[in-house]
Amino acid sequence: MPKYYNSAEVRSADERAAAIANLLPKVVASANRSSVNSARLIEVRAANIKSVADLADIPVMRKSEMVECQMFSPPLGGVTPRLDNEFSWIFQSPGPIYEPGMATKDWWRIGRFLYACGIGKGDIVLNCLSYHLTPGGAMFESGARAVGATVVPGGPGRSELLARAARATRATAYAGTPDFLKVILDSADKVGLNLRHLTKAAVSGGALFPSVRQAYADRGIKCLQVYATAELGNIAYETVADEGLIVDEGVIVEIVTPGTDDPVPYGKTGEVVVTLLNCDYPLVRYGTGDLSSFLKGTSRCGRTNVRLAGWKGRADQTTKVKGMFVRPEQVADFVRRHKSVHQARIVVTRQGEMDEMQILVETEGADTDALEESAANFLKVRGKIVAKPIGTLPDDGKVIDDQRNND
Repeated sequence: MPKYYNSAEVRSADERAAAIANLLPKVVASANRSSVNSARLIEVRAANIKSVADLADIPVMRKSEMVECQMFSPPLGGVTPRLDNEFSWIFQSPGPIYEPGMATKDWWRIGRFLYACGIGKGDIVLNCLSYHLTPGGAMFESGARAVGATVVPGGPGRSELLARAARATRATAYAGTPDFLKVILDSADKVGLNLRHLTKAAVSGGALFPSVRQAYADRGIKCLQVYATAELGNIAYETVADEGLIVDEGVIVEIVTPGTDDPVPYGKTGEVVVTLLNCDYPLVRYGTGDLSSFLKGTSRCGRTNVRLAGWKGRADQTTKVKGMFVRPEQVADFVRRHKSVHQARIVVTRQGEMDEMQILVETEGADTDALEESAANFLKVRGKIVAKPIGTLPDDGKVIDDQRNND
C-alpha cells in the first residue's frame, strides 16, 4: 500500500487554505438554499466566507436546534437543499436526530481512517457496528469498500456467533466499539477458536482506554480509533497511537467557548464545532457538544492537517441552581460585559439542603461587589464572586462545574 490515502493528507498549509477558499463559499451558498440555514445565514454573503476565520461570523448550530428543526420539518429539518427522498438512506440517532446517507463512494469518508489502520485490498473486515436505524454499520462498510476490503456484516451482539464467523472467514480486521472486540476474543478463547489472523482493529463509539489498547497489542492486534458522528462522518482519526487525532480533509474544525460562537485561543479546550464540506448536506458550524483542543505541531506520520487532543467531556453544562437554569452562554455574556474579567467559572455545591454557587473569576483589582451584582443580573441567581489570579482557572473546557453529584 502507498503510505497515504491521497495527496490531500500531505498538503502544505497554503495549499489546504487555497482548497478551502475555493470550496467553502460553495458550501455556504448551498446551505443558504436550505430553509433552516437561510435564516441563520441571512446576513452572510457566501462569496465572502473563504477561510476558517471567516466562519466566525456565522452562528453555531447546536444539536438541540437540529432536534427542534426536525420536529417542525421532518425528517431532516430543512438543513439540506436536496429533497429528503433524494437520499439513499435516512438514519436515526439518539435525540432523536435523523441524518441522511448516500450510496456514493465513501459518503462518510471513513476510508481515509481505515487506510491509516493498514486496511485495504485483501483484508476481510468483521463489521460489528449497528446496521439498524443508526448509520454506524453503513459508514464503516462504505469506507471498507472504498479501500477495497471485503466486509462481513456482523453487527453488535451474539459474540460467539461473531467469533465463529471471524474464524470461518479468516477475518483480518475488526470494526466496532473498542470494548466489544474483547468480548468477541473472550468468546473465541472460551470455545477454543484461534483468531490469530485478526491483526487490525478500527474502533469508534466509545472510549479506547490505554489498558484496552495494550491488551489488543499483546495479542498482535493494532488498534486505532476515529472520532466520527452520525451527522458528520469522519471528523478526526488516529494514525499513530496516543498522538492525537488528525482532522479529516472533508471537514473544517473549530474549537469555541461552550455556549457561544467564539473561537478559543489555539490549544485551549472548548466545544468542537464542525463545518462539513459537502454541498449535498452542508452543515455549517455544527456544534458536536464534545470538548477537545488542538495539539501543536503535526503528526510524525507525515500528515499535515491539525490534530485534536481527543475527547475531553461534554460541552452542554447547563444546570439548575436554586430552581433556575444557568447556561454557559449566560456566563460568556457576563465575561464579555466586563473587560476586567478574563475568564469565569461557576462552581455549584450543596450545603445541607441548599444549593450554593460560587463564581470564580480571573481578574486584577476588580470590584467584586459590583461583579456580584452584575453576575446576578446575567445569571438570574445570586452567587459569591471569588477573585482568582489571571491564568489560574483550569483549561478543561468547563464553564459550569456542578459538584453536587460528588457530594
